Amino acid sequence: MSFRPIVAVSAAIRSERGVPYAHLRTTYLTALENARLVPVVAAPLNDPTAADALVERVDALVLTGGADLNPALYGEPAHPMLGAVSDIRDHWEIALVNAAKRHGTPLLAICRGVQVLNVALGGSLIQDLPSQRPGDINHDPDRPRSSRTHPVETQSESRLARAIGLTSLEVNSVHHQSIERVADELRVVAVAPDGVIEGVESAADSPWWCVGVQWHPEDLIGTTESWDRDIFSAFARVVGKQ
Repeated sequence: MSFRPIVAVSAAIRSERGVPYAHLRTTYLTALENARLVPVVAAPLNDPTAADALVERVDALVLTGGADLNPALYGEPAHPMLGAVSDIRDHWEIALVNAAKRHGTPLLAICRGVQVLNVALGGSLIQDLPSQRPGDINHDPDRPRSSRTHPVETQSESRLARAIGLTSLEVNSVHHQSIERVADELRVVAVAPDGVIEGVESAADSPWWCVGVQWHPEDLIGTTESWDRDIFSAFARVVGKQ
C-alpha cells in the first residue's frame, strides 16, 4: 500500500439550535484528497496545549477560512465593523501555528488562516478593508466562490510562484480583513494591485515550509487553469518528503 501523508485541517465551531458542532467546508478536504493527501479534521479544543500532541501525529497542517480574529490578540481595540470572533478557535489555531513551527511541520494557510499565521508570529491585521483601506478592488464581492475577481502578482523566487509556475494570476476573494504589519518571520510574496497582501511565506532560507494565501484556492480546483490545484500539489510534494 502506498504511503499517503496525514494532514490536519482546522475547523470552526458553530451552533445550531443551541448545540455546538464542528464546521468545515468539504472543498478543503476534496482539494487535499485530490493531491493524494489524507485530511483529518482538527476542530478547536478548549485546551490549546493539546496542539503539540496533534501536530506530533500528523505530517502537515492546513489552516482554513472563517470568522474574524479577536484584535486583542495583536493589541488593538475592536473596530466597529469587526465581525463575530471565536476565542476558542483563535487560541487553538495560534497554538497549532506555534507547534508546527517548533516541529518544522509543513503548513498551508488559507484566507483567515494566513491572518492567524501572521498574528501568531507577531503581526497585525487591517480589521475592515472597506473603511480602513478603501480602494478600487472589492475584496468581498457578491460573486460565486469559484469566480476569479482580481489579479495578484507574486514574487518570482518565492515558493508560491514556483508552485504555480507564474508570477501573475487571477484569484477569488472572500474577505474584509487582511494582513497589516507583517510578522518578522514572514515575507510578503503576493500582492493585489491595491497593495493588499495576498500571500506570505517563511524566509527563503528557512527549513520550515510555510505558505499562506489570502484567497481560497480550494474553491478554484475545478477551473480550467491549474494554478490552484498546483498549490495543493506543491504542498503534497513537500509533505511527502518529510
